[in-house]
Amino acid sequence: MNSHGSSSFSSLKTYLLALADTPSRVARRAGSASTSFDEMSRARSRSGSDMRRSLRWFDLVGFGLGGMIGAGVFVTTGRASRLYAGPSVVLSYAIAGFCALLSAFCYTEFAVDMPVAGGAFSYIRVTFGEFAAFLTGANLILDYVLSNAAVARSFTAYLGTALGISTAAKWRVTISALPKGFNEIDFFAVIAVLIITVVICYSTRESSVLNMVLTSLHVLFLVFIVVVGFYRGEWKNFTKPADPVHHPGGFFPFGVSGVFNGAAMVYLSYIGYDAVSTMAEEVRNPVKDIPIGVSGSVILVTVLYCLMAASMSMLLPYDLIDMEAPFSAAFRGGSDGWKWVSNVIGVGASLGILTSMLVAMLGQARYMCVIGRSSVVPAWFARVHPRTSTPVNASLFLVEKSELGPPMNRFRWGGYAKGILIVLNQTSSLFFFFLFPFSGICTAVIALFTDLDILLNLVSIGTLFVFYMVANAVIYRRYVSVGSTNPWPTLSFLFCFSLTSIIFTLIWQFGPSGKLKAFMLGACTVIAIAVLQLFHWVVPQARKPEFWGVPLMPWIPSISIFLNIFLLGSLDGPSYARFGFFSALIVLVYVLYSVHASFDAEEDGSLSQKNGEFMKESNESEDRSLKV
Repeated sequence: MNSHGSSSFSSLKTYLLALADTPSRVARRAGSASTSFDEMSRARSRSGSDMRRSLRWFDLVGFGLGGMIGAGVFVTTGRASRLYAGPSVVLSYAIAGFCALLSAFCYTEFAVDMPVAGGAFSYIRVTFGEFAAFLTGANLILDYVLSNAAVARSFTAYLGTALGISTAAKWRVTISALPKGFNEIDFFAVIAVLIITVVICYSTRESSVLNMVLTSLHVLFLVFIVVVGFYRGEWKNFTKPADPVHHPGGFFPFGVSGVFNGAAMVYLSYIGYDAVSTMAEEVRNPVKDIPIGVSGSVILVTVLYCLMAASMSMLLPYDLIDMEAPFSAAFRGGSDGWKWVSNVIGVGASLGILTSMLVAMLGQARYMCVIGRSSVVPAWFARVHPRTSTPVNASLFLVEKSELGPPMNRFRWGGYAKGILIVLNQTSSLFFFFLFPFSGICTAVIALFTDLDILLNLVSIGTLFVFYMVANAVIYRRYVSVGSTNPWPTLSFLFCFSLTSIIFTLIWQFGPSGKLKAFMLGACTVIAIAVLQLFHWVVPQARKPEFWGVPLMPWIPSISIFLNIFLLGSLDGPSYARFGFFSALIVLVYVLYSVHASFDAEEDGSLSQKNGEFMKESNESEDRSLKV
């Protein structure tokens, strides 16, 4: 163990000693949890300046609409309908929206009680500890990056459609030497991402005004699409494909499983409300504004998605839907009198996708800022600019030696070893630059090369994992008060319920059709309900939310847990392989850098070690002024 005040990165020797001490440090720090009081006071002070509280509920609703609409209808609908659900994609959106609403309730309870910019990272950190929070936060940043890359590529497709240009032939360059799925270079996607990166460096209030203007225009544009779709469409397209010989017909051409497979894909659409929760630190009245902003935006967007999906299904048979730009392409084959609608849709969709990227990149910058406060990434990312009151460092990556922290100024040894440690220390920062591309550059690189199908599946699996973790966390926080209650009954329930949900999902996906499958699914359902009801009867709640809480506890978060697991089961094997690779990379970074950085912060007194003791609730209530 290092002496008090010494850094694990001050020399190559101290770093090697720190690596040798990794098991004990992981045991000490991985389960170390923070408190609401720490997150709202000590952790926030590490940013220097405060973020300005300037947002109201209508700003949050605007951010939610702007963040979700572009990524949903204009990216996933075509693929979900063509490949998975057909006309029943309307139900896919309804299922995904219901699942998102349940998760939104969980987010809202945390955000009202603890209005900080960290979102799911902070929620997991105060319940399951540092390692689980780091794994969740890293996946969240990755999800935002991939979703931005996905919608950036779709932006190119819609812009090309609006101008009557084939994006694949004119605006994307194919490199045959690269593997399929990563061989189409998209320069316009890069330009869009970099422009948005510049925009988010201004104040949050100005960003909100810009988002409100663009989103208002975009909602009017959505109403136009719905009206034209229902007016010009045909009801027969809900049941009859264009080529019934090669494509199945009916409202459920791919069966009920296709509806859930489509729901898993379109779940990407709802990542925007998570970005709304990261604005909690900048909300004037969190108790009133956050529930309306988070839940209200999810409900409004779900209604819009279902109407848009129904409109698209009426315009064309599902087997003729263009997978990259389904709405604007739906009017290509019509009469000359309707072709102008395709251009209008292309322009409007492009603007909507820009607002989606704007909100997502605002959210990922705030996640990175709060992760920097926890010391598991360089504290440079936590800085809030005193003039703009925004996390500029996490939005624009500026490599300055003076900002890399005290270890860079402590070298007193040979040039060769010094060079190694400089690489090590800068690599710790540069890794997060490339893995969690808050600056937008890595987002642009991913958008440059990667196929949309790969991006969508990666984002879906990461998003579902994070929402699953938050649902578990809200149950744990309600029923466990560390130091005064036994956590094992709650942990046992969460494990048993998750295991039952996994078994149900596996049987649903891989079990042969018949009475045996129905019996096994029914048995899993009965067991899950019995376990849930037994937990509800036996284990009392350890705390009651002071301002806003998830209703029908623990039923709603438990249903959210099940739905997230069930939708995860709809994704393909390669997506899990990629998710496993990135998760392993995140664990490696935690072991090689983050645990040592947080250990140093604890030694310096910047962090507390709370494996077995939390501050009293009276301490947490000392800063209630932050909430109201």
